[in-house]
Amino acid sequence: MKPRERDISKSDTASRVRGSTPDPSTPIYPIGVAARILNVHPRTLRLYEAEGFIKPSYVGPRRLFSQNDIDWIACLRSMIHDEGISMPGLKRLLCLVPCWEIANCPCEVRQNCKVKFEKMSSLQDTDTPCKVSCEGCV
Repeated sequence: MKPRERDISKSDTASRVRGSTPDPSTPIYPIGVAARILNVHPRTLRLYEAEGFIKPSYVGPRRLFSQNDIDWIACLRSMIHDEGISMPGLKRLLCLVPCWEIANCPCEVRQNCKVKFEKMSSLQDTDTPCKVSCEGCV
């Protein structure tokens, strides 16, 4: 292959990669960027992680968030701030009923939601018994 042809193919590949939309479950946002997108302090995201509401991916010591994580955190914040539910109360509610019932999501939103089951299962690891069908429930 001639050098000129190689440069063209590299640039063509780069433009295809830049123009593509990443999978929403791919963790790509560091904590600072995720915090800016959500208009919160990074400490808030660390608190949600410590409470078991979110489980970001780690690459070494760095937390990375996916678009699904961002969407879930936005939903959490809405339930906490708009609905006035405390974090302990929300944690308990999420073990008792699906998130869309708490957030009053319409049927079409619920059917297209990519985060509802994935995130609810992260709360099943806590000491709080839940009513979600699983082997570990009391």
